[in-house]
Parts: sequence; structure tokens; C-alpha cells
Amino acid sequence: MKRFTSIVLIAAAVVSISSCGSSKREPGKIYMPDMAYSRALETYSLLDSSKFTADVKYLGKEIFYNAKPVAGTIARDEIAEYTLPDDSAGYAQSASIKNPLPPLTGADSAEAARLYNINCGICHGADGKANGPLATSGKIGGVANLALDQYIQMADGTMYHSIYYGKNNMGSYASQLSRKQRWQMVQYIRTLQPKPAAAVTAGQ
Repeated sequence: MKRFTSIVLIAAAVVSISSCGSSKREPGKIYMPDMAYSRALETYSLLDSSKFTADVKYLGKEIFYNAKPVAGTIARDEIAEYTLPDDSAGYAQSASIKNPLPPLTGADSAEAARLYNINCGICHGADGKANGPLATSGKIGGVANLALDQYIQMADGTMYHSIYYGKNNMGSYASQLSRKQRWQMVQYIRTLQPKPAAAVTAGQ
């Protein structure tokens, strides 16, 4: 028992001496330095080309890292990716896609209005009736009047598809608006539209 106690005390003394170092500012000896100093990769930092590659041809020879998220993953608080293709079949199928967001309220409603006025109002107008500054200037034609029945009857998914890929003279807004913001635009446009005739009749 005494021998065991002596060994423990000696080991504790060695650890104490080796960890103190010559200065209080120095950590001394570090056990498992990889745990103390992380080798984590920064997304936009330059990588050692002799060890890392973004070319799939070198898989197995070098560490593959292309700074892109793993396929199929979704960022925290992000909405699932829109996967329908930009063709006639995708446009037709978009009618089956439902808006994943709850109804706009409070701050979300105010933010949706702000984003609409920045991105959409310049053509479609503040009320959605194709009377924005660019539409009335005569420089851009064919701006959709979102208050017309064809847009009132348009499915949310189809409207989102048009915002995502663009439609006719309107370009894509995929880079300007996030997935959530694009769905918010669809909801906000609904607030600008008159209620469908069937809904008005049913409410009377």
C-alpha cells in the first residue's frame, strides 16, 4: 500500500513540475496537442494544395474538400430545397407544392412588405397592379398584374417557381431572396390580391 502511495505521489509531482513550466504564461507540456489546438478548417481560408484537393479525380490521394455543404443537408432553421426543374414539366408540377410557412404576422409581415417593395414593387407596383416605376416608364413591357384572376387562381407553388427561376421578362430572384423570403413574397402577394369570387360568395 505504501509503495502504491509513493508511486502516486511521485507521478503527481512529475505532472505538477512538467505542467508549471518556466513561466506562468506558458502552458508547459501538453498531452494530446490535437485536442488543445484544433485543426479545424475555415471555409474561406487557403488550403495546402499538397494535402487538400477540390478535384474528384484525386480522391484517395489527397483530402477532398470543396467548401460546399454535404448533398441533401439543410442549414439550421432553413426550409427544404426546391428541387423541381426549370422546364414545362417542373412548372406544371409546381402547382402541387404547398407553402411551408405559417401565415405572416407581426415582424415577418413587415419584413415581407419591405422585401416586396425592394424587389418586386419597382415593376409590379406597391399594390401589385403592374404600375411600378419601371412598368409605367415604358422601358419594360409585359409586367404581370398580380391582381388579375389568373394570378389569384395561381397555386402558391407555381408562384414560387416563377420567383425562383424567373418567368417571361422577369428574371430569377433565387440569389436575391432566401427560400423563406421567397415563400414570404408569395404570402405577401396574396394580401395584395382581391379575394377570389367564390370565396366572397361563400362568405355572404
